[in-house]
Amino acid sequence: GPNPDAPVDDVGVRVFTVPTEEPESDGTLSWSATTVVVAAPRAGDVTGLGFTYGPAACASMIRDELAPAVCGLDALDVPGAWLAMVRAIRNAGRPGISSMAIAAMDTALWDLKGRLLGLPVSALLGRVRSDVPVYGSGGFTSYSDRQLRDALHAWIRQGIGRVKIKIGEDRGAREDRDLSRIELARSVIGDDVELFVDANGGYGRTQAIRVGHRCRDWDVRWFEEPVSSDDLDGLRRVRDALDLDVAAGEYGYDLPYFRAMCAAGAVDVLQADVSRCAGITEWLRVAAVAAAEGLDVSAHCAQSLHAQPACAVANLRHLEYFHDHARVDRLLFDGVLEPIDGILRPDPARSGLGLELKGADAARYER
Repeated sequence: GPNPDAPVDDVGVRVFTVPTEEPESDGTLSWSATTVVVAAPRAGDVTGLGFTYGPAACASMIRDELAPAVCGLDALDVPGAWLAMVRAIRNAGRPGISSMAIAAMDTALWDLKGRLLGLPVSALLGRVRSDVPVYGSGGFTSYSDRQLRDALHAWIRQGIGRVKIKIGEDRGAREDRDLSRIELARSVIGDDVELFVDANGGYGRTQAIRVGHRCRDWDVRWFEEPVSSDDLDGLRRVRDALDLDVAAGEYGYDLPYFRAMCAAGAVDVLQADVSRCAGITEWLRVAAVAAAEGLDVSAHCAQSLHAQPACAVANLRHLEYFHDHARVDRLLFDGVLEPIDGILRPDPARSGLGLELKGADAARYER
């Protein structure tokens, strides 16, 4: 049975870096690797597993600031541990690396609690659904037309009925290519699959509205970060000018950020990333902020972390099934979910988040 007295004894931390198959780009960033910081808090002979996609500096933050704040606390009282971590990083600043480090720990502590009680995290939180709809995401600006076709076909073969491609290439300098790639994507997926686009903040306001009007030619339903997510007035103006859903929020780290985005009328759908916004504990509160505004939330990337808590949120629209994270997660973890008919369905028989770190296969990527 469950152990009612389960203090956190210590915290392990490991860092893995997985190179991409080739360099990738979106509208405002290029990258060639993904770094995963794994937290492993232990209570007795049970160890939790959580992580974030963030720089190796997150590992130092966990070791130096978060582990001392959590050790000795009851492993079942995850919100209490979360509060202790947030208080511990006061002087370091809440957004950015601090929140990503807390995310690794918070997801690991929810996983640990699930393992201690023999329950999946979705059951700990209480489900409103047993599976989560996803959309395929990638379609990088660095892709050739052939690569884009192949990526779209792969999602369709998995039964995914919504797909997203990156636009805003070179901070909006390649608008003609953006439009031709949207047209190509629609021709590949046919009329029955929803098409989303993501400019990653690459456009200015007027340009975003112009591109958004053209997007209607190809029945685009979702325009993510048409302008910088820091430009809340710009997002609202784009949203007012267009009849498609404007979405943003992936760079939100704390509740005031999401409240401000909602209050500005900046988005139709609020995105939030459990691996950035300080974990499942805060992600659930973000969903409540969105619900109070009558908005849906969409989980940003990190599908292996989102699948369980997403089952507990009524105003969830969908979960982003991100190409890079699908590949990295399969290389590092066992128990990674594959989309079936456009949904992820957590295994109710697996406790915690349902993941196990691989041995030698993962170790080859360790830093």
